[in-house]
Amino acid sequence: MKRIYVFISAALSLLSGASCSAYLDESPKDRLDEETAYSTLSDVQRNGVLSLYNYVGGYVDSQGLQGTGRGIYDLNTFTTDEAMMPTRGGDWYDGGFWQGLYLHRWGVNNEAIYATWEYLYRTVILCNGSLEKIQAFSAAHPTEEVAPLVAEVRALRAMFYYYIMDLFGSVPLIEKSSPALEEIVQEKRSKVFYFIVKELMDSEPFLSLERSNQPGVYYGRVTRPVVWFLLAKLALNAEVYADDDWTDGSRPDGKSLFFEVDGQSLNAWQTVCRYGEKLAAAGYSLEEDYTANFAVFNESSKENIFVIPMDKTLYANQFIYLFRSRHYNHAKAYGLGGENGASATKEVLEAFGYDTPQVDARFDYCYFAGPVNDLEGRQVMLDDGVTPLVYEPWKVALDVSGQPWEKTAGARMKKYEVDPTALKDGKLLDNDIVLFRYADMLLMQSEAKVRNGENGDAELNRVRSRVGMPPQTATLDCLLEERMRELAWEGWRRQDLIRFGRFTRAYSDRPQLPGEENGYTTVFPIPEKVVGMNPNLYQHKGY
Repeated sequence: MKRIYVFISAALSLLSGASCSAYLDESPKDRLDEETAYSTLSDVQRNGVLSLYNYVGGYVDSQGLQGTGRGIYDLNTFTTDEAMMPTRGGDWYDGGFWQGLYLHRWGVNNEAIYATWEYLYRTVILCNGSLEKIQAFSAAHPTEEVAPLVAEVRALRAMFYYYIMDLFGSVPLIEKSSPALEEIVQEKRSKVFYFIVKELMDSEPFLSLERSNQPGVYYGRVTRPVVWFLLAKLALNAEVYADDDWTDGSRPDGKSLFFEVDGQSLNAWQTVCRYGEKLAAAGYSLEEDYTANFAVFNESSKENIFVIPMDKTLYANQFIYLFRSRHYNHAKAYGLGGENGASATKEVLEAFGYDTPQVDARFDYCYFAGPVNDLEGRQVMLDDGVTPLVYEPWKVALDVSGQPWEKTAGARMKKYEVDPTALKDGKLLDNDIVLFRYADMLLMQSEAKVRNGENGDAELNRVRSRVGMPPQTATLDCLLEERMRELAWEGWRRQDLIRFGRFTRAYSDRPQLPGEENGYTTVFPIPEKVVGMNPNLYQHKGY
């Protein structure tokens, strides 16, 4: 699918009454007049639907669902026990930003949180504008079939709202492209949750059954299997999302939260399993080779469900995480760039059994540790040309400045295969970024069964046996660790910890904040500059 450039001009208040951000301004040379842009059904699809996929990936900070820095991925990863960005002398302090994420001391004026909020609502507003344009076209051309276009935009908008709700809890629910300030009011999280579920369920019958992760007409688009996965995620986290006060120590019971699926009333856990069955029936299954899902050319994966298409010569989307993690000399040995940053925590090492005879096979798939070789097997050296580069996983700490291992502490990201022909220091590559995959679905089914009082061993052990690991009994504690192992670096850890009630606990280098045990940090604050410009909005408890 070639990248389609945006022809939508929207007046965005972004919930604050402010004018359109500078980065939304478009050169008049790039615009088509509205009559031309929406004159035929194919024009409507191109300019009102496909153009929206420009916003799924990104090329600057805080933009895109994954691939860039200081956005959704970092808020979901570096706030957890999965990864940290150690301060290394003059590197990576960045005004305390990374330490603030890890310590949950992000505050209400954090620019990355504000930029993420702005990006997500910008895409929602653009989706709203597209729906209005499609409806106007339909009124002028009543014989044209627009239902599939409407469904795709509604589903895409629902996906962006899913990220908004997951990150921010109770938020405004906006369905217009140019809402008046008084129309922007904060809704309970449960209302937003059920809105998302309804939008996805209403859209599903009109969407294609085609794979979204493989090249073709639907490459990178929201199709029915993508919606099934999202609905399963929503059901799995229903106890969290249907809870309007996350600081009172109680939640609804998933066994008492019901969804209508295929004419049946199913509780949250049964709903998860039903959508997993649908994905299996549609042909999704585990790849025999775990690493095939993250290969340079991973479009043929039968496991990946939704990806951000990457092509270093066609798309501007970037993937900075490998670049950001590797030591400078490690990256240089590949002919690429590196920033010597992101590292695994000690909790990761323990979960994988690193340095023990029982080390999980996936550790070597996901992390660089110990001596490092280039792509031809030659040992990578430090600047003196004599000392080998050796990563020291157990030396990781939030601040390693002044230590002998200042530049080498921590196991580094390895999960995606090296693309030696990558451009822009390795940030423009051909590995599609994996957002949703079937292994996650199996673990969700296992967890849902355990929570529903059933046996989830079969699904758990399908995932484990694929990488040659022995079977285990599915318990909640076991599943939380398994999710860390299977889904390392994939951006799910914050959500998982919140669902399991573990997000606010103390762990390595992170003491629990005063009062944090009530769960207030399980959602990010509404950015203060947004609250301050709209009297209808209020700050979450604890902030």
